[in-house]
Parts: sequence; C-alpha cells; structure tokens
Amino acid sequence: MPGQGAEAGRSEPRRSLLVCAMIGAAVMAAVDEIVFHQILHWHHFYDRSTSGAALVSDGLLHTAELLALVAGAVLFSDLRRRRALSPAHARGGFFLGLGAFQLFDGVVDHKLLRVHQIRYGVDVTPYDWAWNLAGLALLLVGVGIVVRAGRRGRRRS
Repeated sequence: MPGQGAEAGRSEPRRSLLVCAMIGAAVMAAVDEIVFHQILHWHHFYDRSTSGAALVSDGLLHTAELLALVAGAVLFSDLRRRRALSPAHARGGFFLGLGAFQLFDGVVDHKLLRVHQIRYGVDVTPYDWAWNLAGLALLLVGVGIVVRAGRRGRRRS
C-alpha cells in the first residue's frame, strides 16, 4: 500500500495507552466477575431484582468484558504488527484501565447507582475502603508510568 512504509515503525503513545486501558478494564471486569460473582458469591452485577435477573446481568457483563478483551487484543496486535506500540504507554494504560474500572465500580455502581454492594449482611465500610483504595493505587501506578513515559519521549525528541 502506498505510504505504508513511511508510517511503519512510528510509535503511537496515545493509541497504545487507550488500547491497553480497554484491555485493563476488561481484565479487571473479569477478575471482579470470576472472584466476587462466581467464586465467592458475594454479589451479582445487578442485585436489585430476582436471582434470574442477577444471573442475566452477570452474563451481560461477561459478554461486554469478553468483547472488550477481544477488541483490545486485535487493536494491540495491530499496533505490534505496525511496530507502532509504545510499551511504556501501553503498560501505563493497562494500569489506568484496571484502576478506572475498579473506581467506577466502587463509586458509581456501589454508591451512586447502588446496583450492587461488594458484600451483603456485613458492614461494607472496610470493603468499600479496600476496594476503592486498591482502584486508586492502580490508577496512580498507571499515571506514574504514563508521566514517566511522556518525559522520556520528550527527551528523545
């Protein structure tokens, strides 16, 4: 294809970050669903209805997470194939995705929308703190990696 050789090998930090953020969010959704929904049986994605509706909501979450993971893998492969992957931005994006999903779930799903809680029948305060602080820590790791990658990129320019 004309012009393809000129673009091959040009790093795409923003796209690397966004693709891996999508993968990170999908991975965290999978961890949440597998550990807290299926293994521990602490909650479902939507707990404000019947158990049948709760299972359907888990299935829809699982579908969305798998679609995001497959789409992310395809986009990641494209970046690698074109030699456009920025590894540091990709790592940072992955952690940003992990943390963003965790915080969104903890703040929006658990507290604002109240579609489910982490656990039922216990004081959720320590669980909420652990959940949200873990999400914040992952987010901060991602920000740190991205900032450092940006500084390195500017020094090379």
